[in-house]
Amino acid sequence: MKPTQLTAEQEAEAQRIAAAVMEASRKDIEAMARLLASKPDRQLLGQTEFEVRDLCHRIGAAAIETALSERKKRGTKGPA
Repeated sequence: MKPTQLTAEQEAEAQRIAAAVMEASRKDIEAMARLLASKPDRQLLGQTEFEVRDLCHRIGAAAIETALSERKKRGTKGPA
């Protein structure tokens, strides 16, 4: 994935979103780390993969919710 060029305003929004997502996702990231630390090598694939993916999807959902929330606070400047 190539880096996205952002305007100063977009970069500021990205930083606000990143901070909010990191805070909201802290527990999911810790849960993921604990899950992985608890598994021997032979159990990292299979069911553990699905559990990690579920946590990643939760983090992604938090990112989308946060972006929508940020835009509602400031109003959108283009088509939704």
